[in-house]
Amino acid sequence: MHKVEDIKVEEDLLAANRELALLNRELLDANKVVAIEVSGAIGSGKTTLIELAAQNLKEYRIAAVAGDVVASLDARRFDKLGIPTIALNTGKECHLDAHLVSHALEKLPLDELDIIFIENVGNLICPADFDLGAHSRVVVVSVTEGDDIVAKHPAIFRRANLVVINKVDIAAYVEADPHKMEEDARKINPSLEVIQVSARKGYNIDRWLNFIARTVQNKR
Repeated sequence: MHKVEDIKVEEDLLAANRELALLNRELLDANKVVAIEVSGAIGSGKTTLIELAAQNLKEYRIAAVAGDVVASLDARRFDKLGIPTIALNTGKECHLDAHLVSHALEKLPLDELDIIFIENVGNLICPADFDLGAHSRVVVVSVTEGDDIVAKHPAIFRRANLVVINKVDIAAYVEADPHKMEEDARKINPSLEVIQVSARKGYNIDRWLNFIARTVQNKR
């Protein structure tokens, strides 16, 4: 009986989150703002990719939501770029949810924005089931996590629109095969777009920027 009750509570929680996510998306749509959720493990390169977008896509008015157990560290990096930034501390929670994101949206000048990047907490497990109301979900993985990282975490890739395989410039040094990672991602989700990049070296960053621009254009 206890197990059944636990499952019912979890189902109710996810259902409530989906309802709040829908309200978030409706609010964004009403203000013609595109939200892009960026998930990935700690050190995969999420923050750097968002920084590169803010630095290069000057034609768009960009804001960032930094979600983490202690969010101020990444939030400070976004603040230095001069973009509106909200830090969402999750405390003991290992993911953002639609309720937390709704509070961030309340604090942002939505009528003055085109894009909001929502950086989720650094792991590949907890964020998978929680829709935040974003228009697109990006998962970032790096070769330093091992080339079996995708196969080990299928759930988050099933719900993604784009997978960014980062740090490919050092793949040989860590004995990882980024092509295997890409193949694993496509096996899990054949509709996925996958790009291999080196955020630090600038390799294929144009494809990351093009994805963002296309996402904005498609949602308008």
